[in-house]
Amino acid sequence: MVSDVRGLLRVAWGRLPEPSAAIFDSRTLQSSPESGSRAAYDGAKRRRGSKTHIAVDTLGNLLALLVTPADEQDRALVGELAEKVQEATGEKVEIAFVDMGYTGEKAEQAARLHGIQLEVVKMSESRQGFVLLPRRWVVERSFGWAARFRRLARDYERLPETLAGLHFLAFAILMVKNVVELIAHSS
Repeated sequence: MVSDVRGLLRVAWGRLPEPSAAIFDSRTLQSSPESGSRAAYDGAKRRRGSKTHIAVDTLGNLLALLVTPADEQDRALVGELAEKVQEATGEKVEIAFVDMGYTGEKAEQAARLHGIQLEVVKMSESRQGFVLLPRRWVVERSFGWAARFRRLARDYERLPETLAGLHFLAFAILMVKNVVELIAHSS
């Protein structure tokens, strides 16, 4: 028995209702005056704003989300993100695919504490131009889906909870749209 839309979509795609793998990443949203003290400078992106840390399943459906100032390091939030993922999936996730921002012994230990093994997907040394990284492109596609919602193009919110809630709403809309498309194609 599938109890949620994410599980329904996974079963329709021939997967188990709960994922065994997740993909972690973050993006920095440009701040606005409403961002207030949460807005910080992200040196890697060279912009001031808020950072959204997300975990998605291998189909790109949102599992967990954290909103922090942009100067927060990805590796510092692995434990909190892993905890939210396990809470959302009933402790089913065993592995998380991550980029180089999640390396380090503390990040590995924080993930292991919640039963998740981190697998760093590295860029090949001989790459030329744009290269899709295995598994990692799924989370980038999810960021693209979220960016279609105008309210999520920048950080317009005073409270981080509001920004997180809007992300959950956007992903709920996307999942319901996919369910409707599946029903239409099966008829």
